[in-house]
Amino acid sequence: MLHALLPLLLLVGMPGCTPSARALDSRELAFEGQNYRVVHLNLKREPLSLHWREPASGQPFGSIETLRQWGEQRGRRLLFAANAGIYDHKFAPLGLYVENGKTVVPLNLAHGNPASGNFSLLPNGVFAVYPDGHAAVRTSAAFKADGASAQWATQSGPMLLIDGKLNEQFIDDSSSLKWRSGVCAKTPTDVVFAVSEAPVNFHTFGRLFRDKLGCRDALYLDGSISQLYVDGEGYAGAPAFMVKPYAGIFAVFAKP
Repeated sequence: MLHALLPLLLLVGMPGCTPSARALDSRELAFEGQNYRVVHLNLKREPLSLHWREPASGQPFGSIETLRQWGEQRGRRLLFAANAGIYDHKFAPLGLYVENGKTVVPLNLAHGNPASGNFSLLPNGVFAVYPDGHAAVRTSAAFKADGASAQWATQSGPMLLIDGKLNEQFIDDSSSLKWRSGVCAKTPTDVVFAVSEAPVNFHTFGRLFRDKLGCRDALYLDGSISQLYVDGEGYAGAPAFMVKPYAGIFAVFAKP
């Protein structure tokens, strides 16, 4: 028996079989009759980054596939990707956008008309990853008050959950149904992304994060254009014909 187990034990100890080489924690979950694709990231193993423009040319990536090909050309395999926060009609981030420690777009605290878009359905918020590797979701006001500099950050809205409570703007039986994506940080290093596989309202989507995923603070990322990509599984979320260019893409690339 020992001779039979020895090869397996040796394999477990090999670098290629360490936890960092395992597939991402990606699963399909059912909640109240609807399916969702949910991806858990351990930031200690799977460092998250944010990408808007190609560094050399300055041209926006626009799509997950363009980012994937860019990485592939440089020997970097894309393991995970998701569209980031709200952006304007010029396909530029509408709120805070921090890429590799550089604030490209400042925090936006303007109070717009809620009828003009989801970003104005207050409070909106920020998902940030800090230089020490920890992540957090905060309201935009709380992020400003904290004053800490982020390594990667996107501002979007509305907040889905604030300290374990649903956004008070949400209506239980709302008929506003869209594909929706969001993010939370369950712990400083455990980040959860989710996208609906069919249109849902804000109230249902917020309860997914609270009641099924166990989050206390969660941020809405975007609606009918939202997709998640997982290496080996492909895309989940909105159908391809709904997708428009993104201004900011979260990514996890395989470690060299």
